Amino acid sequence: MSTTQIVILAFAAVGLFGALAIASVALRRGSAAEPVTGSTDRRAMRRDRARRRASAEAAAPEAAPVGAGHDEGPPPIDPVTIKQDVGPEEYGVTRRQFFNRGLAGIFGLFMAQMGIFSLGFMWPRIKAGGFGSKVAAGKVDELTAQVFLPDGRVSPLFIPAAQAYLVPFQGEQAGSSFDGLPVVAGGLMALWQRCVHLGCRVPQCDSSQGFECPCHSSKYNYHGEYEGGPAPRNLDRFVVTVDDAGQLIIDTGQVIQTSRASNKTAVYPQGPSCI
Repeated sequence: MSTTQIVILAFAAVGLFGALAIASVALRRGSAAEPVTGSTDRRAMRRDRARRRASAEAAAPEAAPVGAGHDEGPPPIDPVTIKQDVGPEEYGVTRRQFFNRGLAGIFGLFMAQMGIFSLGFMWPRIKAGGFGSKVAAGKVDELTAQVFLPDGRVSPLFIPAAQAYLVPFQGEQAGSSFDGLPVVAGGLMALWQRCVHLGCRVPQCDSSQGFECPCHSSKYNYHGEYEGGPAPRNLDRFVVTVDDAGQLIIDTGQVIQTSRASNKTAVYPQGPSCI
């Protein structure tokens, strides 16, 4: 669940609690909360007292008749004097406490989820053999045989687990933009598929023998060297090594950036452009 969805759910829950609170208060008050208007009717009060006396005499006929000096009947009982104190264990949780605890719980859940997501972002679990770790691409001899076309041209081999193109490099690194860098092993380089301009995936172009970005027309030769467009530098590449078994190892956790090459090591274009 995304952060935006969590925030929306939290606001919806708060709104629902508010609506329930308003409805509860309205039902408790009812029509009795309306103000009383008008004046006191003394005749009605006397009739009420006479009715109460008659009810008392009917309930206790053996009682002595009420004398003339007691026409007004017994005084009314003050409800304040007969109230009983109720402890917290009897009435439970008040409405205010319920809503406060509910809001605190929602906020605590939101903060806990944010903390978990933050930890997952800062310390991702890198799957062994996946992107961000070392990827075994295969035997160097087999990979080299796959990147050359019968007519002598090059067809980069895409390695999905490493998000990289394997291209051959048979020249000298001396004097190039990646001179002295650990980006060539077994005569192969691994170029990241990501365009350095805005991150689009850069497809290969067999006709021009290069990489051409369809998003903003950045162009690179088959060694990933900048040839044109808004890209600020060469394609990024990964550190590569060959293990004892002859496997080409692509370390996708080590990205090498190089500036635009002044001395190109590959010819581009060698045919029509794809964009």
